[in-house]
Amino acid sequence: MLLLKDGAASLPGATRRICLMAVVALLLPALAAMAQSRPHRSEYGRANTFGIFVAYSNDSSHMLLGIAEKRKLLNVGGVYNRRILMNRVVNWQYSGEIMPVALESDPLGVTKLTQTSPVSGSITDYPGPPASCSRSYSTYNETIQGTTYSGSVLTYCHGREWTMGEAMSPAGFQWNFLTRRRWQPFLDGHGGYMFSTHPIPLSYAGAFNFTFDFGVGVEFFHTRTRSLRAEYRYHHLSNDNTSDANPGVDSGLFQLTYCFGR
Repeated sequence: MLLLKDGAASLPGATRRICLMAVVALLLPALAAMAQSRPHRSEYGRANTFGIFVAYSNDSSHMLLGIAEKRKLLNVGGVYNRRILMNRVVNWQYSGEIMPVALESDPLGVTKLTQTSPVSGSITDYPGPPASCSRSYSTYNETIQGTTYSGSVLTYCHGREWTMGEAMSPAGFQWNFLTRRRWQPFLDGHGGYMFSTHPIPLSYAGAFNFTFDFGVGVEFFHTRTRSLRAEYRYHHLSNDNTSDANPGVDSGLFQLTYCFGR
């Protein structure tokens, strides 16, 4: 067997190393081509999602729990979603929202007392937001200490006032379906609170209210990391009987959210 000078490695060992290096050199282009031709992930979704949204409700009525009528809501805020589980059927995500701008609008009540006897006259009072805005008209005729008083009472709503507040919904989830499609239907739900600068929806209700919502919508992915959500939610607001009055507000909330992340 031949040896290299100075006691170096034998010729067969060196040959093996040279052959191994040649094989690697030949395989590298093929491996690179395979990596480039590997298909992209087929599902549309992100591990972490950030978004900004605006939500609006033009009216309120007794839908499930609330009885306060003709209230309006306007929310502007941000959302964070964290993926919990995703496959080709569903993308289950944690969802939390913060609303530094949360506006609530109440109609203003008017009471007009018109007396016809014993003297004519009228008095108009503004008692604050009523629970119901149904227009009502009644008459009275009473005798007190020999004097008969008669007239009418008219109550209705006229004008409204907006109340500034802030809100947060830290407890929530979202479920996107058909994750391999750009258009994905979804369900979501949240729980949280709203704090306002003065009591809502009545002047003797509370400034701190609990909130919850659940809704249905569609999310469109124009890229794999950016999307637009449009949804409709049932939204409830009430103080859970922590104040003198708790009429509650049921609203149909429309929300539009622009999302991005990775």
